[in-house]
Amino acid sequence: MNTATLSTVNTVPAPQSAPLSTALHRACVAARIAADNKGRDVMVLDMRPCTPHFDYFVIATGTSRRQLHAMAEETDAALRAEGDTRIGIEGYEASKWIVQDYGDVMVHVFDPDTRDYYKLEELWADAIRVDWQNEE
Repeated sequence: MNTATLSTVNTVPAPQSAPLSTALHRACVAARIAADNKGRDVMVLDMRPCTPHFDYFVIATGTSRRQLHAMAEETDAALRAEGDTRIGIEGYEASKWIVQDYGDVMVHVFDPDTRDYYKLEELWADAIRVDWQNEE
């Protein structure tokens, strides 16, 4: 196992001085940003038992295009401050489901109808829900 693989398995938050904090910490930062921007039903799913492609999903619901954009933009700014770089973003123009790819963390912000239609938390029901509000 190489060191890149080992670092994504680690679930202990990195010290604040680390240039790139752990995936768990960054997922919780993204969840806090969504909540601070009035996102509803914010959750973090630990995807490691379910798939090797990413470690965490952050899922939130917004009620307007402006709110979805604010959550996406503020999340990107906060994760850049943590040393992360967004690999890609989809759905920004349509603003029904914006997904931001940070490699090990995927951030999904939905409008209510689209979230209800895709039901990612049910699709990935085997994922462990993380208590993001109490992550240090």
